[in-house]
Amino acid sequence: MSLTDKADVSTFVDLTQHEIEALKTRFNLADAHTHQRQSASQERIVSRLPELWHESESKQQAHFERQFIDAFFRLHQQPTARAMDRTLLSYSASVSTMVAGMFLKQRGMSVQLVEPCFDNLVDLLRNMQVPISPLAESALHEKDAIYERLVEQVDADAIYLVDPNNPTGFTLLAEKLEGFREVVRYCVDHDKVLVMDFCFASFALCDEGVGRVDIYQLLEESGVTYMVMEDTGKTWPIQDAKCAMITASRNIQEEVYNLHTSVLLNVSPFVLNMVTQYIEDSITDGFASVRDIIKTNGDAARAALHGTILEFQEPVVGTSVAWFRIKPEHLTATQLQAVLFDEEVYVLPGTFFYWNTKEKGERFLRLALAREPEVFAGAMERMRKVLERYAA
Repeated sequence: MSLTDKADVSTFVDLTQHEIEALKTRFNLADAHTHQRQSASQERIVSRLPELWHESESKQQAHFERQFIDAFFRLHQQPTARAMDRTLLSYSASVSTMVAGMFLKQRGMSVQLVEPCFDNLVDLLRNMQVPISPLAESALHEKDAIYERLVEQVDADAIYLVDPNNPTGFTLLAEKLEGFREVVRYCVDHDKVLVMDFCFASFALCDEGVGRVDIYQLLEESGVTYMVMEDTGKTWPIQDAKCAMITASRNIQEEVYNLHTSVLLNVSPFVLNMVTQYIEDSITDGFASVRDIIKTNGDAARAALHGTILEFQEPVVGTSVAWFRIKPEHLTATQLQAVLFDEEVYVLPGTFFYWNTKEKGERFLRLALAREPEVFAGAMERMRKVLERYAA
């Protein structure tokens, strides 16, 4: 295929293949990575990169790991995790997910994964030959019924949830963890392993109505067997020089540690030092640099697409993605995504998020919000013109 040939997106087998193509497109609203420019205070971090580099050469690896973990859990208001000293670092959330998958495979465990969710979780678990089945997110929507729904629907050895969920923004972290407490209670009572992906949890800090309370204290005091993944890659504009984490309950910590060391030695001390500066910057500015751009583009998307064939789906927690329902029943996400691609606007179809029931995903599109506002506004203008073709 020459550089001028247009890709046949219908042949793509996962969301990542869509995101790779989107990187070549004028208006890339596909991947949830951060593509915005630096804030004023972040620019000052960039200007210090040579200093941070040389500082990273002058001290031990353990110094930068402690510094990073301390800052991350201070920002996320997780004093228990900060004190436990059991968090393992890796270059990406996918690596942490691989370690969790290796643990499940080694134990011969099956897992029920929330649907919808980003499809690379599905693919990683399947490629590691972990038996996998869906758990509908709707089973978690009514906190007073969560325990009963899990009793009815879970027959696997482990439950795997994403919170806040990508793409819907649903969370169990609201209402002082009452819903999350029910999930933990079920896992303890029925001897299930709880796997939590908190890679979007930083956005809960942007929402004054949700925030974060000490999740690890609840986990530790409950006695549940758990693995928790967290990430930095979707939060700050750090050119994908990121760090992810996995923290396990004490009863499986040694096993998870042994699997983790089979994958990697350490994350670059320079990367840890640099990302720590962004975390400290967010502590100082109250998360404004992250929150403001997401709010600006989220508001722009709602305003530009209001009155079109797309209906914004209000999340429990606003994250760096927006989820829209396609109103006309005759029009699918696959069709609309292809039409928008022809006009150089790349969005993701819902079909891959509904990894077990793709027909449900044909009703939805996902837009990434972490973009320069001027670029995003241009994308919205182009997108609205395309959607106006479908006006009644």
